[in-house]
Amino acid sequence: MGRGKLRIYLGAAPGVGKTYAMLSEAHRRIERGTDCVVAFVEHHNRPRTEVMLHGLEEIPRRELAYRDTQFTEMDVDAVLARHPEVALVDELPHTNIPGSRNAKRWQDTEELLAAGIDVISTVNIQHLESLGDIVESITGVRQQETVPDEVVRRADQIELVDMSPPALRRRMAHGNIYKPDKVDAALSNYFRPGNLTALRELALLWLADRVDAYLQEYRSEHRVSAIWGSRERIVVGLTGGPEGRTLIRRAARLAEKGAGGEVLAVYISRSDGLTSASPKELAQQRTLVEDLGGTFHQVVGEDIPVALLDFARGVNATQIVLGVSRRKGWQYVFGPGVGSTVARDSGPDLDVHLITHDEAGKGRGLPVNRGARLGRVRIVWGWLAGIGGPLLLTWLLSGVAPEVGLANDMLLYLSLTVAAALLGGLFPALASAAVGSLLLNWYFTPPVHTFTIADPKNIVAIAIFVAVAVSVASVVDLAARRTHQAARLRAESEILSFLAGNVLRGETSLEALLERVRETFGMESAALLERASDVEPWTCAGSVGPRPCQHPEDADVDVPVGDHMALALSGRVLPAEDRRVLAAFAAQAAVVLDRRRLREEADQARALAEGNRIRTALLAAVSHDLRTPLAGIKAAVSSLRSEDVAWSDEDQAELLAGIEDGADRLDNLVGNLLDMSRLQTGTVTPIIREVDLDEVVPMALGGVPEDSVELDIPETLPMVAVDPGLLERAVANLVENAVKYSPDTTPVLVKASAIAHRVEIRVVDRGPGVPDEAKNRIFEPFQRYGDAPRGAGVGLGLAVARGFTEALGGTLSAEDTPGGGLTMVLSLQLAPAPDLVPAEGSTYSPAP
Repeated sequence: MGRGKLRIYLGAAPGVGKTYAMLSEAHRRIERGTDCVVAFVEHHNRPRTEVMLHGLEEIPRRELAYRDTQFTEMDVDAVLARHPEVALVDELPHTNIPGSRNAKRWQDTEELLAAGIDVISTVNIQHLESLGDIVESITGVRQQETVPDEVVRRADQIELVDMSPPALRRRMAHGNIYKPDKVDAALSNYFRPGNLTALRELALLWLADRVDAYLQEYRSEHRVSAIWGSRERIVVGLTGGPEGRTLIRRAARLAEKGAGGEVLAVYISRSDGLTSASPKELAQQRTLVEDLGGTFHQVVGEDIPVALLDFARGVNATQIVLGVSRRKGWQYVFGPGVGSTVARDSGPDLDVHLITHDEAGKGRGLPVNRGARLGRVRIVWGWLAGIGGPLLLTWLLSGVAPEVGLANDMLLYLSLTVAAALLGGLFPALASAAVGSLLLNWYFTPPVHTFTIADPKNIVAIAIFVAVAVSVASVVDLAARRTHQAARLRAESEILSFLAGNVLRGETSLEALLERVRETFGMESAALLERASDVEPWTCAGSVGPRPCQHPEDADVDVPVGDHMALALSGRVLPAEDRRVLAAFAAQAAVVLDRRRLREEADQARALAEGNRIRTALLAAVSHDLRTPLAGIKAAVSSLRSEDVAWSDEDQAELLAGIEDGADRLDNLVGNLLDMSRLQTGTVTPIIREVDLDEVVPMALGGVPEDSVELDIPETLPMVAVDPGLLERAVANLVENAVKYSPDTTPVLVKASAIAHRVEIRVVDRGPGVPDEAKNRIFEPFQRYGDAPRGAGVGLGLAVARGFTEALGGTLSAEDTPGGGLTMVLSLQLAPAPDLVPAEGSTYSPAP
């Protein structure tokens, strides 16, 4: 009996319809004659889900007593005894009541699968173990019931049950998920549009990752070497030459033509470390491909066409972009070239694009030789071993062991040649081979003490000795140099990888980068110099260390970056091979400087645009909104002072009331203007202290009629750290705005609640509401939404409220009110109290 198959309905959020989909699948299977039973399904009193249970056989649940309360759990033994073809098991992450057969329901399911029973189950994305911390940071709720990711990944089939956040919130508001008394709390806490959108993205990304892994596993198991074009993956072959930027841009344009296109730039380096690539150019190309949304890869390969094709097939690429060869015409006698070879061997499933460029046919240049520097001490010891070693060995063999034989003598001299190669390189080893062959001929080859060789066999032996000695010396020297080069290149690659990663992620400032250069090369100071033109003086864009250079000619090492920029180092003269990495540092420093200036220019442009917009709006406000109450006051005063009309007491009282109302409106408008000016100039300095909301919020309701607001501020709320004056003003503006738009017969609701590590104040109105695209715009200065009358204000109330809230370290956002209207959500951090314990019932945990 084989193992059963597991099918999981993965929900993006609670209430999307996982259980309903599982029951629908059960009905379809029963219609096809499959023996399907309900092992455990929880309908949560949802009418439509409960109806789907009709007509399905349900296995009786097992009753368990725990803490004087009866609970029901899935009866595993009963299901095993019934042994259906398919069993429905809802809520896979559920924790069983103590005393059950297993601690978790997914463990019960493993027993059913092991018994050969197919299982259909449900899981929400927030219950996956690996996503617990992420879900808590998004929703503020820690999921206590989780299931290991591997259990879900092992499922034979996973089907995503998804729904857009607005549709799910409408389903919630209609009472299809929770009871009506829980709808408002759920919509304002866990089921916020932002929370639902983030959970939906988590579900899609997690499932997409599993689909990609399944595809790779299938291709590997079935040995599928052909490329499957599930989406366009374009590999760009780079040589490190200047044509690479043209190829990358061309590949990016090709990727944009198809949905989900991906660009992968790859540079093939030889394992011997010899290359003609420019580090500066590669750094610039890496930055370019990252900016265009692609990825940069560097792989090692002896045969460049084979390595490139292996990489392309390994990433399931559909296209390869290469540049036309830079070789001159006569150089094609050595072979057809990389482009032609790749195009010939790519096969019908991999398209190859050869792109023309300005460097075509101009020649490739010669590889840069980076021989290992062995050091003066090692070279001296190598010459001592190569010259003095054979002399000392000759003395020992002549005096101590003269009869060891010519063959053994040759092996001993050969060992000295190898030692000379290891210590001093090739030339001491060649000298050792020459001296050794002469000494062998003079002292140990008959007739001795003469360079004449009587036996022809000895001539051959000495010739072979010289050839072997030279060959061994060359191989040993080459191996030593390659080892040294590999170690150096590894260190360089680690430095460049660290450097490029930090810069591309935007984590390194110019000063931090220069400090890294100074530490890496052991220099006293480092400075990035620039000038506007060839005749302008040099200026320092950034420096670290004492006494940085002010001119490139004053530096011990200077690396030009373009025509008018240079990296200047002082402290010591660096060897030529260090300049390769230094050039990469210089190029990255220029990139960091450009990014910093672009960021500063963007900030200045935004500030200028915002200032210009505010000035224009302020002129409009002063020209109309401020003049309106002034005109009313002026008219009333002029009427009272008029001697031509005898005003009654009632008329005088009405005119005086109009003057007072106009003055109050004018005072409110000017106050908001002054508050906005303080926020724009950054002069708002909050005085933070611990306060209770029930002391501050009621004080903010003085400017609205008493019966227009309903207050719900529990006394059990924890304290918050705020400036009471700023908070009062922010809440007052929110309440006045809500009262302005809410119907006269429906009071505005102001309530507060504690959620996770914050406290929220919600101002709920039943007005016309605001569409989603305008929710952020209403917080901008001088903005009024809809048909608000011109005399209602200058549109600064919400902008001032958000500015004061952010000055307190909180957030202010707008949400739809269930049933119509707008809800302003003001979120504040709790006061830092280590012994603070949230009141019971102050947090909300949704049903699974």
